[in-house]
Amino acid sequence: MAVNSKSNLFRKYFLVISMVIFLSFVILGGALLFFISNSWVEEKDLLLKENTESVAQVTSELVESGYMKENETGALILIYNTLSTLSTSVDADIYITNLKGDIIFCRDLISSSTIEAPGSCVIHNKYKVPETIIEETLEQGHYSDVNTFGGVFLSPHLIVTKAIYASGKCIGIVVAAQPVAALLGPYVISVLRMFAFASLLALAIAFLTVYFMIYKVTMPLRQMSRATKRYAAGDFSFRVDVKGDDELAELAQGFNAMAKELATLESSRRSFVANVSHELKTPMTTIGGFIDGMLDGTIEEERRPHYLKIVSDEIKRLSRLVTGMLNMSKIEAGELKLNPTEFDLRSLIFNSLLAFEQLIEQKSIDIKGLDRMESLPISADKDMIAQVVYNLIDNAVKFTPQGGYIDFEAKIPKDKNKLSVSITNSGPGIDPEELGKVFDRFYKADKARSFDSKSAGLGLFLVKSILDLHGGSIEVESEEGSYTRFRFTLPD
Repeated sequence: MAVNSKSNLFRKYFLVISMVIFLSFVILGGALLFFISNSWVEEKDLLLKENTESVAQVTSELVESGYMKENETGALILIYNTLSTLSTSVDADIYITNLKGDIIFCRDLISSSTIEAPGSCVIHNKYKVPETIIEETLEQGHYSDVNTFGGVFLSPHLIVTKAIYASGKCIGIVVAAQPVAALLGPYVISVLRMFAFASLLALAIAFLTVYFMIYKVTMPLRQMSRATKRYAAGDFSFRVDVKGDDELAELAQGFNAMAKELATLESSRRSFVANVSHELKTPMTTIGGFIDGMLDGTIEEERRPHYLKIVSDEIKRLSRLVTGMLNMSKIEAGELKLNPTEFDLRSLIFNSLLAFEQLIEQKSIDIKGLDRMESLPISADKDMIAQVVYNLIDNAVKFTPQGGYIDFEAKIPKDKNKLSVSITNSGPGIDPEELGKVFDRFYKADKARSFDSKSAGLGLFLVKSILDLHGGSIEVESEEGSYTRFRFTLPD
């Protein structure tokens, strides 16, 4: 794939989708970090609550049983060991305070050789429970939150408290403090490391998938872009590869169909230009030759009327050709306006036949159906309908062989919504493969060319266009070697 200096569609799609995927993983990582942190705090909070409950229960039982008074040393050792064991097991600092917030029991008050007096710990005697925590603990019996313990700690700690009750009175508070960042950090880093590894693998797969998917999706568009450039240069042979049955495949099929139509139109246009060039050149050469012959005396005086008649016929043919081309241009531009008047279609057909009287006699063509034709009043553009009738009769006369026939039939159906006119001529007929093309713009069948060297292929296209403008229709049927019939209808 050629890389353009400008940002192309493939690059835009790839960058946008890749960015969306990357941001999705970032958001997913952030959400995972949030939920992991909350889950860790909830888990540790539950664990600290269970341990503070155990310390409070042991202390309460020692006081209520009187063991504290009977064996103070043993009771202190039991409390210190409990605090030390639980603090170590949950990786937290657990101690007991009085109702003023002073720490009286902690794990550091006992060593292997001595037992310190309550409240004499050099570490914890500087700690003091904030009054807000004491008040909430006394009010609810417990407390749980993440804070700096009233500024005692430099970083946030998970603080959990539990009131100690003996004989229905609160005699102290169990406090558990656990650093959040120091313990949560390694756990989160470990989880994020696994998430990052999995994410990188997933991102690599996703980016590769997106790359090839977008490359495949934009392939028809790139082919269409190349095709349009070749079409602009006049080469309509290029086709877009159609794969699958999705919307892009339908677009590619439509594009190929358009290219086929353009190729057909271009071929017809070239043929039309060649025909028109020939049609213009031949009569102009004839006219010029005869006029020059008359001017220089080559053509004798008594023969001049004959050649002037030929010149007149050629000029009329040129006029019809130019008029047809102008009408075709107006029809395509939507500029041809109707000028409806009331007239008799039967009279129009009779008058049009008179223009072909000499050629009909030369070919001994038998004209049928005129005696059966009744008056056909109609409201339409008379000049345009005259052109329709003239072109159809002209077509019939040209393709009717020597001694053949032309049969006219005109009637108004019983529903009286429209009238129908058919013109049938004997002759070679039309190839079934070409039958559907006879009304196409610029179309001229090769078979017709041998019988009609003076046609530019405009007549039937103009006939159909004029009838369409009037709200009518035309159809053709033919049997090779037998006949051809054109039938048109017009609103009554």
